[in-house]
Amino acid sequence: MQSTNTIGCSTCCLMDRPLEEALGLISPYTTLAEILSDGPHNLFLSEEVCHSFDLRYTVHAPVADINIASDNGHLRRAAIRVLADLSEVCDRIGAERLVVHPGHVWGEEMRDAARRALDRSLDELAAIQEEVNVRFVVENMGAWDICFFREPGFLDRLADHGLGFALDVGHAHVNGNLEPFLERGSPIHVHLHDNHGSRDDHLGCGEGSIDFCHVMHVIPQNATKIVEPMSFHQYRSSLEHLRSVLP
Repeated sequence: MQSTNTIGCSTCCLMDRPLEEALGLISPYTTLAEILSDGPHNLFLSEEVCHSFDLRYTVHAPVADINIASDNGHLRRAAIRVLADLSEVCDRIGAERLVVHPGHVWGEEMRDAARRALDRSLDELAAIQEEVNVRFVVENMGAWDICFFREPGFLDRLADHGLGFALDVGHAHVNGNLEPFLERGSPIHVHLHDNHGSRDDHLGCGEGSIDFCHVMHVIPQNATKIVEPMSFHQYRSSLEHLRSVLP
């Protein structure tokens, strides 16, 4: 049976606390933490904290101000620069994965331009990845029309660029395509959280309608796995549920 002590926790459920306190709460339960490098957990300001803990790390890139599909070249290049700089931080703290959102578009009339901008960004991320140790992984998004990468067909574009796939189980379930993602994708990183299929609730595993017994048997055993719930209590309850269904 797989062990739950390698199933990590995202600091997104502890954003009301400083990063040092968040990692202190996480470390008794797992050997792996994913740092959402945003707000109080901004790694450009808190990198040194990571060296105080005996943890493996993955990092989630900022989400609030980053859009790698922006058709505004100045903003797109700034986003890539942030990710390039963050990849160097990842290397210094030994992070294994850097999770990146695939960008979004405001208005259908701009979708083609945004798609071209996203392709340029994927090319540039692939080039940056050649210079660092951390692996870039692009995350499938939830049921927001403005977002790219909601369907499994996007996986071909990631493969063409040599970038990794981060399967967000909850996002796929909301879009009604979890099974196609499980069949087609080969994720090297997985976000685990639950919902009832209608809203991206980020519930604890076992609180919604996702069949985690099936999920945990199908996803690659060597993929890094992160629970991404709304509260730390839901992370602990998720471990209990996953422990009961692990192969």
